[in-house]
Order: sequence, then C-alpha cells, then structure tokens
Amino acid sequence: MGQPVVHFEIGCRDSAKTQEFFAKLFDWKITVAGPAAMIDTGAGRGIQGHITALGHEPHNYVTFYVEVDDINAYLAKAQELGGKKIVGPVEIPTGSFAWMTDPEGNAIGLFKPKA
Repeated sequence: MGQPVVHFEIGCRDSAKTQEFFAKLFDWKITVAGPAAMIDTGAGRGIQGHITALGHEPHNYVTFYVEVDDINAYLAKAQELGGKKIVGPVEIPTGSFAWMTDPEGNAIGLFKPKA
C-alpha cells in the first residue's frame, strides 16, 4: 500500500490574517472548523490542508502528514532511527495523529484515519 502524504498544515500566530493571505494569494477556499481553518485548494488534485493557531509554541511551522496503519509503531521506528516523538497520538474526529521529528529536527505528522 505504501504510506501516502495525505495532508498539510500551516501553523501561525494569527489564523485570520494567515487565512486571508493564502486565500488572496492562491484563491484557496478556507472554511473555519473549530480551531482549524480547512483549506480547499480547488485544484481537484494534490492534497488539502489546514491553518491553525495553537496558542503556544511552535507558532510558525509548515508540516505534512503521512498516513500509517499504526502510529505507535511508526513513532517507535522513528525513535530507533534517531527521530523523536513530539506529540501524540491524539484522537480527533477523523482518526488520530502524532508529530515526530527526523534526526535533523524537521517536524512530520503521522495520521491514522478512523476505520
């Protein structure tokens, strides 16, 4: 099956300002959904994403999410390979996610959809 990149996320301090910037720049359609603002690129291909202001560090970041079948197993494997677990797994309405870093400190999301 492989592990596809399925989502991207843009972190910021001011969600409304960031939404306005990307909506105007790329003509993206953005819909607020709780603490996130869901992005529809309107392209009909590629991956969709969201903008969020966490209210704490990290404030500014861009990351992508890879779909996996077992978040804990991939977190363990990442740690064996020199990466680090940052967050999670965390349950969300569409499944669960976690954040990890690679050995260079780049943050990457893992996502497991609800069955």
